[in-house]
Amino acid sequence: MVDLPRTRVVTLATCLCVAVLGLSACGGENEPVRVVAPAVAGSAEEAGGMDALVAAAKKEGTLNTTTLLRHWANYGGLMDGFEKKYGIEIVNSNPFGSSQEEIEDIRRTKGEATAPDVLDLGDAFAQSAAREGLLAPYRVAAWDSVPPNQKDPGGAWFNSYGGYVSIGCDDNRVAVCPVSFADLLKPEYRGMVALNGNPVTAGSAFAGVYAAALANGGSFDDIQPGIDFFAKLDEVGNYNRGNPNPEAIVRGETPISIEWDFLNLRHVDELRGTDVRWKVSIPFDASFSQYYAQAVNKHAPHPAAARLWLEYLASTEGQNLRLTGYARPMLMDVMAKDGTLDEEKAARLPTVEGGPPVFPGDAQLTEALRVVRENWPDALDG
Repeated sequence: MVDLPRTRVVTLATCLCVAVLGLSACGGENEPVRVVAPAVAGSAEEAGGMDALVAAAKKEGTLNTTTLLRHWANYGGLMDGFEKKYGIEIVNSNPFGSSQEEIEDIRRTKGEATAPDVLDLGDAFAQSAAREGLLAPYRVAAWDSVPPNQKDPGGAWFNSYGGYVSIGCDDNRVAVCPVSFADLLKPEYRGMVALNGNPVTAGSAFAGVYAAALANGGSFDDIQPGIDFFAKLDEVGNYNRGNPNPEAIVRGETPISIEWDFLNLRHVDELRGTDVRWKVSIPFDASFSQYYAQAVNKHAPHPAAARLWLEYLASTEGQNLRLTGYARPMLMDVMAKDGTLDEEKAARLPTVEGGPPVFPGDAQLTEALRVVRENWPDALDG
């Protein structure tokens, strides 16, 4: 989760080539591939090919995931699809956890049978985990189709899906819904504006702060204005420390929410039949877009199932299932070109105007996360 500036809009970039499932992205054409155990395989080819990887994963019989909410980017549909396709049981722990908690989980459970096999992390957190040596390098079959700035050079992680920071609003409780970060400071929004999570630990909230920085004179190199914005939002009495989940929204506790568009758009579906009329806008002064990274725990108790899960997420089936949950699949442009994209579901996504994609670099992300961790006011925590 990361940032983008304001009047400039950030879009999602993808490569133009498509890898064939089961083929490795590394090694020369005539080089024999050394087949190794799934626990150290860097690709399906190194595991003996897709059939061998599937067989090994089925033998393990289980995949441990963590912090995956069924409504988040359609993880419910993905988990159900994976279980049905391969007959592998998914055990999902700590569904309401954060990216930082995932990292802490794999540290804490190293060597245990219940340790998470795979991770879903904001990019800044994925980079941190990779630097710490917690991730197993693995390149999915579609690796070459993932843009260079959306994957780790060493294969430790790749981005699978993403969205834009957005503002959700209950049109039945708010006279005029805000459409920019500047609007959020208006006195009519007193006590209404909630942020999804804590930016110190959660990618969605971190992205919200980054977007606020871009809307208030900051840059990829300067996230402090975003921190200052939320402090000011609290100072004027507009900041709401609640968790903007559907239950809280229905109760009227969090009538305005800053979170990914795929979450706010999902609320529209979830809240049908209630008194809530949920509207979603991408703030015109801070269009910010980023993806979430997928990775394998270096000490995964089910290494074959872990690698097969990443292959499933990067497959045409998995990428189209993201669209069901309003998330933008990483390979969206590639699939649109080769005719495999679910065009009907893709058409439901909000249109964002703007120039060519611009993303912060690894060093900028790392520094921004450090600044947030050091300077986010404790008083803003729920």
